Amino acid sequence: MSSLQNCVLVVLTVIGSLLFMTGLNHVWSWEKRRDHNDVIGWQLSILGTTYAVILGFMLFTVWTSFGAADLNVDLEANAVVNIYRLSAGLPEPQRTQLQELALSYAEGAVTLDWPQMARNQVPDHSVEINASMWKTLMSVKTASPAELTAEDHALSELSALTEHRRTRLLQSASRLPNILWYVLLVGGTLTIVSSCTFGSASVALHGLQVFAFSLLISLALVAIADINRPFQGFVHVSDFAFQRALENMQAH
Repeated sequence: MSSLQNCVLVVLTVIGSLLFMTGLNHVWSWEKRRDHNDVIGWQLSILGTTYAVILGFMLFTVWTSFGAADLNVDLEANAVVNIYRLSAGLPEPQRTQLQELALSYAEGAVTLDWPQMARNQVPDHSVEINASMWKTLMSVKTASPAELTAEDHALSELSALTEHRRTRLLQSASRLPNILWYVLLVGGTLTIVSSCTFGSASVALHGLQVFAFSLLISLALVAIADINRPFQGFVHVSDFAFQRALENMQAH
């Protein structure tokens, strides 16, 4: 989701919570609810603590996955640069072919892969170039120890590049299971509803409490939803690593 959609969702959640509290005050007055504050407060404390633990764990999990995706992109971009540099030790025509493929790989990642992943599509451009890299490198006929060493290291970097590319595609398609979203949404709803049932003589103070609960919960859920998709939404893994890789290769 975009930043505007995130803001709208948070605002609607907060407004809905306050409207529910107002409607509840008309149906079940705070004077009658105040007699049950001991029970409601105890339940709200247990429910809020349990939900806070679940929310914190989910946020930590998606942030860890996001960091892993960011690191994987850096390693993939580094592998492309290493292949480009190692190709200088190969004989022609594989030297020129591999350098052109490395440049095309980085350019395609920036101009094609990232926009496709942002639209929740599986990119195919890098897959084709990766296959061409393997064909080019396997066709090398080494004639000197230096060329053999360059080919061996290039094969190692190409294997790493292939692994990181596959990992990126898997991370782009990975999501939190629906059952976990049910837990988050139901838990958030129950927590907000419980805060609304508290009986308070001060409507303004009670409204502030509900406002704080609903705002914090909605912000946390929006953050989880965005970070849960490493290559889509307002918060996403940048293609900066490939841009830098492209600049480094073009500079040599």
